[in-house]
Amino acid sequence: MNIPVLEDLGDLKNKNVLVRSDLNVPLRYDEHGNVTIADDFRIRASLPTVEWLLEQGAKVTLCSHIGRPKGKAQAKYSMAPVRQYIQAKYPSVSVMENLRFNPGEEGNDPGFVQELIAGQDAYVDDAFGASHRAHASIVGPPRFLPSAAGRLLAREFEVLAGLLEDPKRPFVAIIGGAKVSDKLALLEAMVSKVDKLLIGGAMAYTFMAAQGHRVGDSLFEPDRIESCRRILDSGASVLVPVDSKILASSERFGRGVIGAEALVQGGDVPDGYRGLDIGPETIALFQGAIAGAKTILWNGPMGVFEDQRFSEGTFSIARAVADSDAFSVVGGGDSAAAIDEAGLSSEISHLSTGGGASLELLEKGDLPGLAALRDAPRVK
Repeated sequence: MNIPVLEDLGDLKNKNVLVRSDLNVPLRYDEHGNVTIADDFRIRASLPTVEWLLEQGAKVTLCSHIGRPKGKAQAKYSMAPVRQYIQAKYPSVSVMENLRFNPGEEGNDPGFVQELIAGQDAYVDDAFGASHRAHASIVGPPRFLPSAAGRLLAREFEVLAGLLEDPKRPFVAIIGGAKVSDKLALLEAMVSKVDKLLIGGAMAYTFMAAQGHRVGDSLFEPDRIESCRRILDSGASVLVPVDSKILASSERFGRGVIGAEALVQGGDVPDGYRGLDIGPETIALFQGAIAGAKTILWNGPMGVFEDQRFSEGTFSIARAVADSDAFSVVGGGDSAAAIDEAGLSSEISHLSTGGGASLELLEKGDLPGLAALRDAPRVK
């Protein structure tokens, strides 16, 4: 599954290089219509590739998308703030307008591919977060141009492929989030590869229902109970919450909400209540599993961590992962956001920039963007 890397592109002096970056950053809008970048993590992650290409004497053009404009130009999704950020550092670097303003991007239109590669001598895919999409800018240029993975994409592939092929053991995966259906393929792929599988978030209540527990008004998916039961009966060590922080179903919750105090409930969640975080016994159980790990994968929060009443589970797990001596990989926007909010980013071995791409690579072992690079013409 070797993929070409930057050094495989040969002499790049005075060559035009198209770089597909993941510059899909969150933007902040004020009451006067001014736009600023709310979090520049993805831009910063893309800079090593840009800097290397410039050092080789290449003329660099970046392309990316922001948001979901659905094939229509919309001012709120303009690349202008990103262009300003990039060109403040590297005035010679060009930044194209939002790729998704053109319906040919998501439609993988051959004509749009030709527009993108016009005048270009080589192509670099550094957009790991979009490499699970067979979009024009991802799979189109490698059909025509010598192509390579940028530093970010190559590192993401190296780390995640390593989890699948030869992780140091014990290997502990912590999987959270809202719905089992969103993570079922990942759970089924990982259960045979890990030594312990820790289940948190709202999806845990479907597992608890599969164990025979009552879950009150907690979010759960009745049609996924059998799938959860198969995972629980697989023979793997699957740890499911033994207690929860709960709230009356009539009470509001979410970021900034101040309301009734959360209650701790062991086992069943009573009628009229919903579970919104793992409880202290579960935190201790999970911390014990994490402490003995040599490799850790974390994808998905343990509860509604945006609400301070239900943040303890997620932040306790974040601290346990950061304190571990294991090689730790954190993927998914919410998990990465929790790590960042806790000020622990520097304590994590690898923070993945791709949510859906990380999941698909772990599930399937390959991505359309990676396959396209392997099939690209080579420099003679």
